[in-house]
Amino acid sequence: MPSRGARSTALRGICGTNALLLQGSRTGTPPRTDSQEVRVRLQRPVLFATATATAAATLLATPNGAAADPAPRPPTREAADRTPSDRAARTAESTTDRALASPVTELTGGTRGYPREQVLAPDPENPADKSLKLGLTPYHAIAPKLNALQRLGDRVSVEIAGRSAGGHRLYLVTVTAPESVRQARAQERMRDLIENAPREAAKDPAIKAAYKTPVFFNNNIHGNEWEGTDAALKLIERLAKAKDKATTGLLARHRVYFNVTANPDGRIAGTRANAGGFDLNRDFVTASQPEVRAMRQIAIDKQPAVMVDLHGYVNGTLIEPTTPPHGENYEYDLFLKNTYANALGMESAVNGLGYTPEKDGVEPAQIPFRDQEEGWDDWPPIFTPQYMPFHGTIAAHTVEFPMAVNNDEYDELPVAELRRRSAINVDIAGAAMTATLDYARTHRTSLIADQIEVFRRGATGAAQVPVSPSTVPGVPGIGPEDVYTADFPRAYVIPSGRGQRSAPAAGRLVDHLLANDVQVRRAAKDFGLGGKVYPKGSYVIDMHQPKRGMANVMLADGRDISDKVSVMYDISGWSLGRLWGATVEPVRTTRLSVPSHAVHEAARVGHVAPGGNLRLRLDDAREIAALNSLLADGVAVRRAADGSAIVPASARAKATALAKKYDVAFDATRATGTAPLHRVRVAAAVTPGELFALREMNFDVTAVSTATLNAGFDWSKADVLFASAGLDHQGLNATARAALDGFLARKGLVGRGATGAALNAAADLLAVKPVEGNGDANGVVRVVNSAGGVTAGAPDHSFVYAPMWFTNLGSSVRVEQSYASGNPLVSGHWRALEDGTGGPAQAAGRASVVSGPRVVLFGTEPLFRDHPKGEFPQLARALLTVS
Repeated sequence: MPSRGARSTALRGICGTNALLLQGSRTGTPPRTDSQEVRVRLQRPVLFATATATAAATLLATPNGAAADPAPRPPTREAADRTPSDRAARTAESTTDRALASPVTELTGGTRGYPREQVLAPDPENPADKSLKLGLTPYHAIAPKLNALQRLGDRVSVEIAGRSAGGHRLYLVTVTAPESVRQARAQERMRDLIENAPREAAKDPAIKAAYKTPVFFNNNIHGNEWEGTDAALKLIERLAKAKDKATTGLLARHRVYFNVTANPDGRIAGTRANAGGFDLNRDFVTASQPEVRAMRQIAIDKQPAVMVDLHGYVNGTLIEPTTPPHGENYEYDLFLKNTYANALGMESAVNGLGYTPEKDGVEPAQIPFRDQEEGWDDWPPIFTPQYMPFHGTIAAHTVEFPMAVNNDEYDELPVAELRRRSAINVDIAGAAMTATLDYARTHRTSLIADQIEVFRRGATGAAQVPVSPSTVPGVPGIGPEDVYTADFPRAYVIPSGRGQRSAPAAGRLVDHLLANDVQVRRAAKDFGLGGKVYPKGSYVIDMHQPKRGMANVMLADGRDISDKVSVMYDISGWSLGRLWGATVEPVRTTRLSVPSHAVHEAARVGHVAPGGNLRLRLDDAREIAALNSLLADGVAVRRAADGSAIVPASARAKATALAKKYDVAFDATRATGTAPLHRVRVAAAVTPGELFALREMNFDVTAVSTATLNAGFDWSKADVLFASAGLDHQGLNATARAALDGFLARKGLVGRGATGAALNAAADLLAVKPVEGNGDANGVVRVVNSAGGVTAGAPDHSFVYAPMWFTNLGSSVRVEQSYASGNPLVSGHWRALEDGTGGPAQAAGRASVVSGPRVVLFGTEPLFRDHPKGEFPQLARALLTVS
């Protein structure tokens, strides 16, 4: 294929059209509408070169050794923050499950050999499982199938990686040659050495000779893209039975991991999302969902060098690597070399099955890096293959099999045709997985070396290597459009004390970094860094660490890439450093010397003053949750002039319990407060992510929509309406419209985006003109907050998707927040439309959040996909204000 840059205008036009079509396929629905069994966090010990002395002796003699599971970390606060559904799922486990189905070994501690066999209790048969119509394996048949596979020999192990949002077991299957406990421990030591002492690992003969290089297949993350699961079960059976030299050699030198179905809820229901309404393949930065936390832990504990995430449906079969822009925090030269080479092997295997457009309706496979201009990028780390490289995966792919069987096709095509298509997809998924195993087997040594090099660059602070034909030989079409590198600071500091905007937010961010295997240290005394003095107790993230890419992708501002490409696949900005409500400061210095110690969880900040009334700040979602708990218990809380909440001394016992539960501070105050605060009952026409965030903050929420209102809704059970999606005033019948208008004449409205603005206009409430920006625009923006009750003290950054602003403000309208002057976009993709409107220049200085009597309207996305945690209190305060 010719270089992308050398292609004709006609070809670029075709690719542009394909990019738009593919974008719809990959997202399914526009990203804006996307919406615990919480795992005990684990800390693998940092091991040194001497740690593999035993490993070398053991495994050079017995090359079938394999990786054991690391020792457990101390539990963190996240382990205590389980949602009710998580607790219910754990309670609902059968006695048989608890006795026979142990969780992933990392959760229980200790080291075991392989196989790790167990008898899985069956699930009740479910004739409504949507897989059945396609001739595929229903969820209830998976446990019996795995039991049978384990009985085939000594190669197959099954562990429970967690539970889905709907309470279903997540099965992690390992296929490898048998290992003794001693061999497993040796593998564990080598795996730790690769990450934590990479320079020593590169010289270690045991690793080169005997390390079992991990390969990971993730299946069915979108519930109505079924076939990866069935292909995985077939491959597991073949590997379990095969006696040929290639298979025995593969299993002697590799562990092959299968997440059999990453989304059992969606598999059963035939939905893209899980039972919580979340697109799991958009959740990896936030990890709000238990399925994603399970996959995250697999990435950390198994450290796969190669992974494939199996999806549908793009015809012909789409095989990553992607088009530009490429994630700037990757070691992209190593990633592209391996990902492109493996893609070629998968392409050959898929095309070699012999399916044709004329006979079968199957187009030849395509590789976006080679075959498209833009529109299928690997920029945001929200997707599985774009997240995994930060844990050492140096060949990661989305593979989209070709024959659509979901959505309209599922409902309209004959069963015979659906099953024909599904069978083709199973074949293609199997071919892609088999080719990947062939690549891993034939490139094992270089895969290990490249994974070690990823961690070495991070640990030593080495420069990234820009891709070029000389640095990545054999990959055609590399041009300047493919070069993205990060400007890593020497460290990040999350200050303590007066320099920290929100101690609860800082603690949550530190715990999240640790959960993502980022190393964090805490200062033992005051220190100076980068010309500034920080107090004892501040957190320091040294960027000379193996997973510096993971640290930077979460904490850095990101980049404005609006001028780089014309279209983006999904979100383009996501900075936790700007959006999670904590003060985070990059430090650029040549020398880092801070008396400190490693931490495994954030220090607790919750406390209750010993006497008098108490002041609870409302700057963080956890503080809002504590407030709502008090209000639900009937405590007489009053609002303070600065927007905080005044809790009477009589509620000290309840405050003490909440300080412990949510890790928030109740400070002493002499204030008595002004207006009383009341428990707010919210009718919410919102996205799943917004609904999830509201419930995280303990609001009393009832989901509504056009359909539920038309069916009859009792508005006496609501104090305020929050509308952002799924509610069309014109779509209401006369009775429902009259009931809604009557409610809005008496009660409050919080609106977001076009839906909220349209509802405000239909009810003739707040005199403003909403202006919609570019519908594809998204990212982190600078904002200016007012001193009012909605945004006072809020962070000076927010998040937008399809941004909106407000003009022609009436006399009763108050500007709560405005987009900053100049170019408000900090990171993301926001261009003006072809006519010059809708861009950041037009939004600059305009009102982004406005309020009036009983109404607050947002042009930003303060609850987007449960992500911008630091913005949550703005929405919460709005609900409390208008009710």
